[in-house]
Amino acid sequence: MINKVAIVTGANKGIGLGIVKELCKRGVSHVYLTARDEKRGVEAVNNLKLEGYNPLFHQLDITNEESVIRFAGFIKTELRGIDILFNNAAVAGDNVTGATYEDANRVISVNFDSILTIEKYIFPLLNNNARVINVSSDLGHLSKLKNKYWISTLSKDDLTLDNVKKFTDWFLDAVRNNTLKEEDFSLPYFLSYVVSKIALSAYTRIQQKKIGRGISINSLHPGFVKTSMTKETGMLTIEQASDAPVYLALDADQSIKGKYIWFDKTEKEWTNISLDLNYVDPSLFKKLLDRRAIETPLKVYHEE
Repeated sequence: MINKVAIVTGANKGIGLGIVKELCKRGVSHVYLTARDEKRGVEAVNNLKLEGYNPLFHQLDITNEESVIRFAGFIKTELRGIDILFNNAAVAGDNVTGATYEDANRVISVNFDSILTIEKYIFPLLNNNARVINVSSDLGHLSKLKNKYWISTLSKDDLTLDNVKKFTDWFLDAVRNNTLKEEDFSLPYFLSYVVSKIALSAYTRIQQKKIGRGISINSLHPGFVKTSMTKETGMLTIEQASDAPVYLALDADQSIKGKYIWFDKTEKEWTNISLDLNYVDPSLFKKLLDRRAIETPLKVYHEE
């Protein structure tokens, strides 16, 4: 038994659920599956119990400050702090190409702004030498940008939260004013998601610099995974994709801090825009685009 408290957000299905299962399998004593929807979360926990695992459940809507405050209160009252935190909950958004302001704002709110709320209320409850894993994406690597100003700004050693917020505001303003340029990006797909995950990866580096207390914070690309978010077109199963996240939580050296980790457990230099990170089978990616294109209307895909 590993006497640790682990929290996984957005965990009633997909990668989050896989991480919860793997943590339980590894013997972590207190694994909290959290989800926005209480009914779905309890159902997921009960299904895992039928498989012989013993996760715990708590409702948590990362976009709702009051929900985060309630969860923080529960941790203070019932637990001895947090040893492992997976910021996993995310949405892909409605738009395959282009963007609408409403959808772009929602995606950035869930995938990036919520991290600031978690940082405000949950980070103070992290134990010394805790581990935080921000679940990012290959689309969250800086090489997915072509805009020279933002590449230069986001790769600075003295990057600030204000810089990152200005980056997301730049994108939202461009969408709202209909001045968005696809040539600012490496690919013309899922641009709101790209911006949100680049912001998350960038901010991970900032978080690490200011956290202290031996805590490690890293961002992770879990791979192209067969989930509802990818319309089951991925290259990895959920079980396979849970390996690297749990490795970071339990097995990686504590000295790995502020890094961008690939699904094969290797570090990729986040600011190196010359890296060739194109590993996805083009036929599978086309299948994803095709499946998304035929949906009427397009839906928001939650990992929770």
